[in-house]
Amino acid sequence: MKNGKNGKSNNVYASVTGVGMDVHYKFSSVTMRDAHGIVVHRERLDHRDRSALRERLSRWPKNVPIAMEASFGWAWLADLMTELELNPELSNCYKIQQMRQARGWVKTNRKDADLLSLLPYEKSDWWKVWMSPPDVRDRREQMRHRADVVVIQTETKNRIWALFHRHGIFCEASDLFGVAGRKFLAELCAAGRTADVVLPPGALEALRSLLDLLNHIRMQLAKIARELRKQLARSDLAKRFDGIPGIALILAHTMIAEIGVLERFSSHRQLASYSLLAPRSNDTGEPDGRAPLGRHLGRRGNRTLKWAFIEAAHGAVRSGGKWRDIYDRATDGGERNRNRGYIKVARELVKVVYSMWRNGTSYMDNPPARPGAVCRPSVCRMTETSLALSSARSGTGQP
Repeated sequence: MKNGKNGKSNNVYASVTGVGMDVHYKFSSVTMRDAHGIVVHRERLDHRDRSALRERLSRWPKNVPIAMEASFGWAWLADLMTELELNPELSNCYKIQQMRQARGWVKTNRKDADLLSLLPYEKSDWWKVWMSPPDVRDRREQMRHRADVVVIQTETKNRIWALFHRHGIFCEASDLFGVAGRKFLAELCAAGRTADVVLPPGALEALRSLLDLLNHIRMQLAKIARELRKQLARSDLAKRFDGIPGIALILAHTMIAEIGVLERFSSHRQLASYSLLAPRSNDTGEPDGRAPLGRHLGRRGNRTLKWAFIEAAHGAVRSGGKWRDIYDRATDGGERNRNRGYIKVARELVKVVYSMWRNGTSYMDNPPARPGAVCRPSVCRMTETSLALSSARSGTGQP
């Protein structure tokens, strides 16, 4: 088949069976192949004219896989193609990078589109990643926006502290941004001085501006919190997650948004791996004689979800009970490897979240054993000891 640019074919899409798209902000480079894997057509799509883009995509063949990289900016284009009954599929950009390097290809827009167009012809779907639906992406954007606003709030507070350091201003309040600290800041902005220090005009203007910015940020965070409380009232899953030690309103919504659809994980182990809380082995087959350093966590996964589970682990340990026991066993009572202890607790929280979501149950500190399950002697002894201590008189260890 001749290329459509030469005008020698009435329909350049007739024999297309696979498409690769190298997506950029303003344009996409496209390569199309036939059933034999031969390139039959290339084109460039301009993203700035949405109506013209829609018209060109409407001419593409239906039910043909269109491979795109899961890099920044894919979502709106994939939604548009889905609306036009096309078949977009996301590829793992890290694996595609390794594939390009293994082939020794240079990185150009045309070469990237050519490489992506080969993926639909692979015998397995090793290159595919999950394409999150619009409602999941919208929830993620809401929660990540809140996290970004919190970062801006922290930066603003640090700038105020830096101004105090530069001019030698001290506040006796335990929390500069608590009730007493805010009163001190208001008086300082009004008078422009403390008992010992007079702020220069530029520094005073900067302080007033930073406080105005901080007040605005707090209003935005309060607005987001009110909306999340409304969603909590409508979400039975968020209510149940809110009862897990260490997981409150914000973390419950964050976990639900980042996990998206639980059915894509066949077990809690896969969810832990996606959350970067599963250890990765790196065996070589040739021991070097050194003491083993232990396994390390993965680096490619959902970092927001990892942060959420680690934050929840800190709260769960503070709540005591079995979560503190898990932490103490991993850290010798908090004396060493504290980060490893929080990771152990976070890993157990992954199991709880997965089980509650899958089974539709509520949180229980001591869930009943599964029918037919055999209790290991060590676990049975620990359970009996915990029950005995819980029924003992405080401070005596006696019934």
